[in-house]
Amino acid sequence: MAESLRTRLMRWGFNFFPAYRGTGGRVSYIAADWSEVRVRLPLNWRTRNYVGTIFGGSLYGAVDPFYMIMLIKRLGPEYIVWDKAATVHFKRPGRVTLYARFVMPDEELRAIEEALRNGAASVDRVYQVDLVDAEGVVHATIEKVIYIRRKDKAPNNQESENISHKRE
Repeated sequence: MAESLRTRLMRWGFNFFPAYRGTGGRVSYIAADWSEVRVRLPLNWRTRNYVGTIFGGSLYGAVDPFYMIMLIKRLGPEYIVWDKAATVHFKRPGRVTLYARFVMPDEELRAIEEALRNGAASVDRVYQVDLVDAEGVVHATIEKVIYIRRKDKAPNNQESENISHKRE
C-alpha cells in the first residue's frame, strides 16, 4: 500500500521531531492505513557508541513509539493505548545500517476488539520487532507490551488479559 499525503507528512514530522531525530532513526515509510511502518537506523557519529557500534539507546529509541501509534491510528479514538513495558534482546553488535519493519494486520485489530467486547476491561498485547541488516541478519529484537482498553469502559484493578502477538 502506498503512503498517503497524511502519512507522508507524519513521516516527515517524525524525522524532524527533535526527540525522535535524536535517536538517529529515520522513518522511511508509513502505509496510508498505518498497517505498516519501516524504519532505518544508520551507524554514524550520532548513533555510534564507545566501541564503535550502534548505541543500545538508539536501537530502542528508533523503534519505541511505533506499535503504540499504529494501534492508536488503526483502532481509533474510542480506545486508550499505552506502552506498558519493553525488553531489548541484543543478538550481535550493529556495525552497519539496521532496518525495522512493523506490521499491524487487520486480524490483530479484530482480536483486540473481540477480547474487549467479550468482557475484558483491558488487554495487554505483546509485539516484537527485529532490527536487521540489509542481508536480513537479526542484530536486536525489541519486545513491546501495549495496554489497550475502550474509553467507555472503566478500568478495574484486575490484571489485563495477557495475549502475545509475536512475529513468527
